[in-house]
Amino acid sequence: MLNKVPEVTLWFWVIKVLCTTVGESFADWINMKLGVGLVNTAWIFTAVFVVVLAVQLRLKRYVPFPYWLTVVVVSVTGTLYTDILTDQLNVPLWISSAVFSVLLAAVFGVWWARERTLSIHSVTTLPRESFYWLAVLVTFALGTATGDWTLELTGWSPGVSVVLPLGLIAAITALWRFGANPVLSFWLAYILTRPLGANIGDWLASPKVAQNPGDPTGLALGTFTTSLIFLGLILATVVYLTVTRSDVTETHEATYDAPATGNPGRERTALAGFVLLAVATAGLLVWAHGQPHVGPAPEEDNTSAVQMAPGQAVKKFPPAKVAALKTLASTSLKDARSGNATGAHAAAQSLRDLWDADQASLQPLDQTGWTSIDAQMDKVLGTFGIDHSNPPMPPAQQEKELKALLTDMG
Repeated sequence: MLNKVPEVTLWFWVIKVLCTTVGESFADWINMKLGVGLVNTAWIFTAVFVVVLAVQLRLKRYVPFPYWLTVVVVSVTGTLYTDILTDQLNVPLWISSAVFSVLLAAVFGVWWARERTLSIHSVTTLPRESFYWLAVLVTFALGTATGDWTLELTGWSPGVSVVLPLGLIAAITALWRFGANPVLSFWLAYILTRPLGANIGDWLASPKVAQNPGDPTGLALGTFTTSLIFLGLILATVVYLTVTRSDVTETHEATYDAPATGNPGRERTALAGFVLLAVATAGLLVWAHGQPHVGPAPEEDNTSAVQMAPGQAVKKFPPAKVAALKTLASTSLKDARSGNATGAHAAAQSLRDLWDADQASLQPLDQTGWTSIDAQMDKVLGTFGIDHSNPPMPPAQQEKELKALLTDMG
């Protein structure tokens, strides 16, 4: 096979950021606006990823359209996997970041042990291409975890958050030009393009005024409009690359001189530069974390966007269990109205504990009904900051979600 990966030119990085941005905004549109939900969206894109990857692997050379389509799909898939860990399974972002870092190191280790190269200029066999796409998938998951962890630590808005990955990529580029190892430089920059593109997407799509404390703000284009804009830009770029073939490795090598061989001394110096860059970044994050801020609220999983009639969701549940849940919700609502924040929070905590304890018995009775109540229950808990990183919301918001929960339970 010819090399299955495009030459790393400016176009490569431009379209990579475009793919990452549309992956973030398009996934949010399907998950939140259409109400498909995180888990269901992940299943859908996993199936799509398997199909497009199978097509990509069958090709004998790099072809722009299937390659970049695979990148778009894998960007969505890797992002969703991290979001499920965070928003569904409540895995802390620092743990997700650590796990994906170890997993990526393992992928690179096995890849190197088998092929003795990690260069994307030699992806000319099926095993190497398989390692490449596995590494790409993990980098997207890792980039999602570290990017979201950064937002959680700092409370920065998406617009401000664009500056950090952009600055790090610029620093890596400078070190690469100085003489840093090109393979290490490439993969570091590749990981950072994910939080860069995602922050751009959030900045464009988020409303101009935050609806809740800690919510992102931006230009209010919406996830659908943002997705359309960037899909159009991706399509135009892919058409250009298909016509010019300027990013095909063989064409590029015939046009440009081969790069000079590496200088071991400069590589060691640049490696020290990478270490200093990491230390400086960690120091910046520690400083930002120490500043007063409100962290971003977790993404909602609107699996049950279709509203069920009052009482319909719990129709198949034992009346005694429903009554116990309603009693706790009513107590929390009463305390919230009277200004007893401590009592309202304690009742909401007990409501969460009872709901979790009853999951094993209630969920098999009616999956749809349980999912509907669980989605509203999560909104209630979010207003109290229970199982969510945001601080408690105003009593009016708590009352609104508690009343909606009581209405759903009839």
